[in-house]
Amino acid sequence: MTIDPEAGELVYVQLAAILRELIASGGLARRVPSVKTLAQQYGVSHGSAERALAVLRDEGLIYPVTGRGYFVAGEQR
Repeated sequence: MTIDPEAGELVYVQLAAILRELIASGGLARRVPSVKTLAQQYGVSHGSAERALAVLRDEGLIYPVTGRGYFVAGEQR
């Protein structure tokens, strides 16, 4: 799964879709990678990575833990 900056879809929307699919498939089951890691892994800006995480947070798929990062929502919450 890659980001296409030339696509008609915004970069953060593409990244949110990738992460959403990873969560749905079980490929991302507990801790979400950090903003820095996501930015490096997918070749996006930190701002785009933060916006993608905000989208998933607003959808209730992930939740923040102060000082620890984001986690996939589920039974452990």
